[in-house]
Amino acid sequence: MELKDGGYHIGDVPVAEIVKLAGTPVYVYDTAVMARQVKRLRDAFKGVDLRIQYACKALTNVNVLRFLRTQGCGIDAVSIQEVELALHAGYAPAEILFTPNMAAYVEYQRAVELGVHINIDSLSVLEHFGHDFGGRVPVCIRFNPHIMAGGNERISTGHIDSKFGISIHQLRHVQRIMQSTGLKVNGLHMHTGSDILDAEVFLQGAELILELAPSFPDLTFLDLGSGFKVPYKPDDIETDIEELGQRLAERIAAFNTGRAKPVEVWFEPGKFIVSESGTLLVRVEQVKHTTATVFAGVDSGLNHLIRPMLYGSYHHIVNVSNPTGKPRIYTVVGYICETDTFGWDRKLNEVREGDLLAFRNAGAYGWSMASNYNSRFRPPEVLVHKGHAQLIRRRDTLDDLLRNQVELELR
Repeated sequence: MELKDGGYHIGDVPVAEIVKLAGTPVYVYDTAVMARQVKRLRDAFKGVDLRIQYACKALTNVNVLRFLRTQGCGIDAVSIQEVELALHAGYAPAEILFTPNMAAYVEYQRAVELGVHINIDSLSVLEHFGHDFGGRVPVCIRFNPHIMAGGNERISTGHIDSKFGISIHQLRHVQRIMQSTGLKVNGLHMHTGSDILDAEVFLQGAELILELAPSFPDLTFLDLGSGFKVPYKPDDIETDIEELGQRLAERIAAFNTGRAKPVEVWFEPGKFIVSESGTLLVRVEQVKHTTATVFAGVDSGLNHLIRPMLYGSYHHIVNVSNPTGKPRIYTVVGYICETDTFGWDRKLNEVREGDLLAFRNAGAYGWSMASNYNSRFRPPEVLVHKGHAQLIRRRDTLDDLLRNQVELELR
């Protein structure tokens, strides 16, 4: 989103035009930003045989999936439903990696039927899978590197108490399963968390995976997850992926020396690709003065953007309607019957009832974590592509709230 000609635009489309199309609240995504982020990754890791598997849990609108396929991305899916969405969006099975956690075994069986890559992070599942499919269906194994990393305890996934992955210290057990079942392992996976700033975390994890690699003769790829930090605040720091790409390329080149076929390097960025592309536009319904605080109450809440309440995350807020107004301090809150605060004591250009506010970096885990709490409708989604804004999901209606309910005649 940028200010030009006296007003704010998203992908060269005036915000007012988008609101006229879809109303508020509304999620808006700019494909040019997604393409920029994919290119940045490719440029940073040009020294390796790179494969980008978009972690679609961040944003699963089928139009976004289709666009990212045009950018050469595959899909990282964490549920069988995400696998089926990706197939519906036109991805080939070979372009999809299925990485579930604590899923029912029938999901793995269904993934075999669909022909996608399968990533296993449990010894019990690995053994069961090996006995059922032996060497017929190769798998990737997700190892837990016992590295504490991530911007919040809820998104740290590689530490010793995490539910994710098979411990690197259980390698011998994995080898026994391979020997007894004939199971072939073609990939090794690691993911330590989200919002990781330090490139050393990735390099440390990569080193641990490379130490395990000689135990897997059928290895064709290394999946290093993702978790790159994106800037949420003006002048915020972010992961230096260019430095990481250079250093990782050197290490992978050394590892590939003497190998008949070099290993591919896979990453699974979700937030990195779509976060900055997304804006949540809302309307101010009330400006409320109390003895201690001035609240700007908007037509949205934790039912649309739960990240600030769940993770304590920061989303930069801009008063789109009054770009030259005098700065004042507001606490921006929602309309849910909970304390749903988007931002405390934010300096915004003077806010008036009816003004439009924009929550930046809302492309990842915004709509995908939305709900109908308080029986509120989930918002529409708009895609801005090549200077045109198009509706890609309509706003919920009362029919949507009632659709799956079974109404009884009770006496």
